[in-house]
Amino acid sequence: MTTNWTVTRILRDRNAGLYLAGLIVSAFGTSALGLAAGVWVKDLTASNGLAALCTFAVWAPTLFGPALGTIADRVRRKPLLIRTNLALAALLLTLSAVHSRADLWLLFAVLFVYGITIVVQDPAESALLAAVVDRDLLGDFNGLRMTAVEGMKLVAPLTGAGLYAAFGGPTVAALDAVTFALAAALWLLIRTREEPPQRPTGTWRTQTAEGVRELWKHPLLRPLVLAGGATMFLASLSSSTNYAIVGGLGHAPTYTGVLYAAQGTGSVAVGLVSGPALRRLGERRFGAAGIALMGVAVAARAVPSDAVVLAGAVAIGLGLPCVLIAAFTAVQRELPGPLLGRATATANTLIFTPSVIGLGAGAALVELADFRVLLALIGVALLATGLSLAVLGTGASSPVLAPDAPPSSPTPPPSPPQSPPNAPRTSPKSPSDANPA
Repeated sequence: MTTNWTVTRILRDRNAGLYLAGLIVSAFGTSALGLAAGVWVKDLTASNGLAALCTFAVWAPTLFGPALGTIADRVRRKPLLIRTNLALAALLLTLSAVHSRADLWLLFAVLFVYGITIVVQDPAESALLAAVVDRDLLGDFNGLRMTAVEGMKLVAPLTGAGLYAAFGGPTVAALDAVTFALAAALWLLIRTREEPPQRPTGTWRTQTAEGVRELWKHPLLRPLVLAGGATMFLASLSSSTNYAIVGGLGHAPTYTGVLYAAQGTGSVAVGLVSGPALRRLGERRFGAAGIALMGVAVAARAVPSDAVVLAGAVAIGLGLPCVLIAAFTAVQRELPGPLLGRATATANTLIFTPSVIGLGAGAALVELADFRVLLALIGVALLATGLSLAVLGTGASSPVLAPDAPPSSPTPPPSPPQSPPNAPRTSPKSPSDANPA
């Protein structure tokens, strides 16, 4: 009942509704193009490696997240989001020139710029969200965003594949361009008064470092972000066993799509209850509980049973988003607005970069060891990570107001650093972006 009430409250809020609609339409286009780009490259080259580079091209800019996130703190966030969405819409239309293997440089260049733009947009979205949505609704909103984006991933890839099969890659790119243009229009309708950003002081490196410093010294945020990075690394190791699991069950490789759909169902469900759960447990315990659930689910995937493996996939979908929602909600609540862009981008880098490393390490390990042993060890490591966050992450969660609770005095922002110090569709990125099913 509480969940339904808070969701209704969010959707009735004009700014929150427009914000969510913008995320949904852009997530639909991104998910549709994400599948079509790899298939497009595979058709033009017959190369699995080049097809995989599509994902790498989009993710590579995450490594520069702390520096790119500084942009979101140097300009007003709403105009930045409108302009970058329109720029992406125009850029994607250039993919109509890709017809052969010789044109692939353009596709990879566009995907790389696409990735850079998303890295800039994520912290800008997070900072603007903290300004336009009630503080007590941030957890609910981040959970609802997870539900919406994961829901899109259950339908958008099929739409993209169908359009690609019927009309080719340029048509899918044009669809994505339209979604970014629509997102820009929705951002334009959001009502907010943004003060001009403070005049930058110090070098770009100094400003970038401020975001890292504030994030790293915070007793709640540091353990949450580290636990999130460890969880994404272990989730990516687990995903490397997917084809071995499917083979052990006696199914064709295409059965992995069923596992991804099952995980997506779990992620949709947890997004609806994350707000009330955060109010009851606090960020740290909510994240720890999700990691522990995921540890049990990963180990269960070693059981040679379709029912158990599918149940494990659903449980992974339920558990994995918890630490992401907790970490990014805490960042939005705990840090002052002028630092949110840099701090969010730093959190994105620390949480999601390990997933790329995990995919590479997992691909090697699955060739060297029995996948059942790997799953058992990964499960134990996840349980240890969850326990560590619950026991050692001693920073007290910030109080979360129930929707009907009277507002209290705002928490004062952390004091600025005494001396210049280094150093993500914001809403947390979707966990399945890194394929950790």
